[in-house]
Amino acid sequence: MEVIFSLQEINEAALKVVEQLGNNKVIALHGEMGAGKTTFTNAFCKALGVIDVVSSPTFSIINVYETKYDKTIYHLDLYRLKNEEEAINAGVEDCLYSGNICLVEWPDKLPTIFPEETLHINFELIDDTKRRISY
Repeated sequence: MEVIFSLQEINEAALKVVEQLGNNKVIALHGEMGAGKTTFTNAFCKALGVIDVVSSPTFSIINVYETKYDKTIYHLDLYRLKNEEEAINAGVEDCLYSGNICLVEWPDKLPTIFPEETLHINFELIDDTKRRISY
């Protein structure tokens, strides 16, 4: 599926992905810096009822959010990790296999640790205001 959206339409785009999620719990977000991965994650979490402030986990590596439905969502950023051992020590693997929804930015850094049923979403800049996601 492919969705093209403006930044003003990101909530609708995130809702479309939520509706298509099915049993997928791990969502790998691919795209260059500035492509909209964190902004999309914010809208995605809002669609799932997250009550916490959603922010980039670039330095913390893992952010944990709670929803108003008592569900846990993990938001991971693998950008700073150097290898699988660092990821395991940081708790990344625990999150990926927890059964909770996990949104992962920069999954290309450690592609071998993801569950087979991971949903891969590709983000592409079209221009300053438009993005394309495909999955």
